Amino acid sequence: MTEERKLELDNKCLQLRSDLIDLLHSIQTGHPGGSLSCTEILAALYYEIMNMAPENPNTEGRDRLILSKGHAAPMLYLILADKGYFPKEDLRTLRQLDSHLQGHPCVHKTPGIELSTGPLGLGLGAGIGMALGERLKESSAYIYVVMGDGEIQEGAVWEAAMAGSKFKTANCIAILDNNGVQLDGTLEEIMPMGDIAAKWNAFGWNVIRCNGHDVSAITDAVSEAKSVKERPSIIICQTVKGKAVSFMEGKNIWHGKPINDEEYRQAKLELGGRAHER
Repeated sequence: MTEERKLELDNKCLQLRSDLIDLLHSIQTGHPGGSLSCTEILAALYYEIMNMAPENPNTEGRDRLILSKGHAAPMLYLILADKGYFPKEDLRTLRQLDSHLQGHPCVHKTPGIELSTGPLGLGLGAGIGMALGERLKESSAYIYVVMGDGEIQEGAVWEAAMAGSKFKTANCIAILDNNGVQLDGTLEEIMPMGDIAAKWNAFGWNVIRCNGHDVSAITDAVSEAKSVKERPSIIICQTVKGKAVSFMEGKNIWHGKPINDEEYRQAKLELGGRAHER
């Protein structure tokens, strides 16, 4: 990736973060912390890596993104709207009655969503199933599954990990948003995971580590994962919950806390944007 392109994507991520704060402050609901931690991950995938067609969301042979940590839907919706999957005006209806933008992604209502998520731990198994289906069709498509590190405390994740290893689903790339914080506290407080990389390696996966807030590093990690053909890969992205908003960083309270007016003004100041009245 050229420095010019990296700067362009860094600026895009800054704008997405600012837009997220505007949106969640205006509706007084939603999940800021986990949305801010996966910004670069989603941006790298949608703006640099994935083969997709917003004008025809169900086109055959497309790459698919499963946001298994479904509570980060606000950031995903911002990107989908920016890519043209639905009008940006729809964003203001997030989590409102009769909106197609539910609090967690819904495949039946929202263009660009590949799997309904919310109950944690289900995305990887579904992604492996999709990858096997694409293999049967001799498709070159990749399935990307973005998980949270609180999520991988779920047993279903490790059952899926065994299946991916057995069936050698190299066309399913898992990406772990490793911010170290979940709803009720840190991973160490709630359920220590020990050496996460060693666990995935023991389950037969190719493990790649990278800085989850560096779009260039994420892009390079995906390229490395694609070069491995005999087993699936997981990219462990080291991230910060609430990244780029100082009072949110590393704080579990910001998993789903509404943003008040004072907090909104401070966040916008830190992100270099102008606060708007609700």
